[in-house]
Amino acid sequence: MTVRKAWIVGIALCGVGLSFVLLLVVGVYMTAGSLAGGAAGGPKALAKGSVPAAYSPLVQKWGNLCSAINPALLAAQLYQESGFNPKAQSPAAAQGIAQFIPGTWATHGIDGDGDGKRDVWDPDDAIPSAAKYDCTLAEYVKDAPGNPTHNMLAAYNAGAYAVIKYGGVPPYKETQNYVKTITELEKSFAAPVTRVDPSKQAAGAIAYAQGKLGTPYLWGGTGTAGQGGRFDCSGLTQAAYESVGITLPRVANDQYNAGPHPKRDELLPGDLVFFSDDLTNSRAIRHVGIYVGGGYMIDAPRPGAVIRFDPIDTPDYFGATRVTEDGAKALPSTI
Repeated sequence: MTVRKAWIVGIALCGVGLSFVLLLVVGVYMTAGSLAGGAAGGPKALAKGSVPAAYSPLVQKWGNLCSAINPALLAAQLYQESGFNPKAQSPAAAQGIAQFIPGTWATHGIDGDGDGKRDVWDPDDAIPSAAKYDCTLAEYVKDAPGNPTHNMLAAYNAGAYAVIKYGGVPPYKETQNYVKTITELEKSFAAPVTRVDPSKQAAGAIAYAQGKLGTPYLWGGTGTAGQGGRFDCSGLTQAAYESVGITLPRVANDQYNAGPHPKRDELLPGDLVFFSDDLTNSRAIRHVGIYVGGGYMIDAPRPGAVIRFDPIDTPDYFGATRVTEDGAKALPSTI
């Protein structure tokens, strides 16, 4: 689609300037009042492509090992620990996709693939071991009052004794933040079973992006004065949500985990929409835009182009994310 055609369609769809923003605000808040929020309890299927295809069957299988965990929760832990990198190693000597320290691996590592070896660097062993360790911790604290999954996560962070001592999640800020972080990240790996609440900041994010229409693309651009106020795709979406007080990661494939994932027919203005050449792996996402309705987004498409309206229904459409404040805050600062 040419820039001229995109602008014509965009104007027809969205109106001009303030009138569009006002209509959007009304539409978003009317919808907010009529939708049920969040995913329901019970078994959780993984959102499409949220876990790399090489690991998805393992996460789906072992995430159902006990009632305290589920595949989305296990995926959230692996993402938070390593970003699904089987070669990850931390300064504290935590190793592999599940970031086991050597002492914990020696006690809790299992031979998940039955090849006669327990290899912390092998996801076929490390992912089953992470699930088994979670379930072992859940068993340790099963008599503590409160939510069994929250107690398990607290035991993972602070030790089972602290959970037993305090009768649930202990009053440690680090532990409470860890429990909140993983349970928020869980939402971004689970396929929602009900429609999810629209973002209250959506209209403001779109208004910001709309104000950048016609700005030339810049690879690595984040809109700084030194860059002439230019953006690349994820720089634009990051700045748009920063303008309404939500801090997103810098790159598109991490922005995908900033909230739950509405289906194509559930998209609302303000949702981030993503594109990839590998529709089985969110880590391979290469482009992002801000949905504005009617099958169109505002995006910074490529070098030589300008920020513009583009259609989303292309063969490389991957999926969408409804950004939430808590979801964005839960994302690891480095992966």
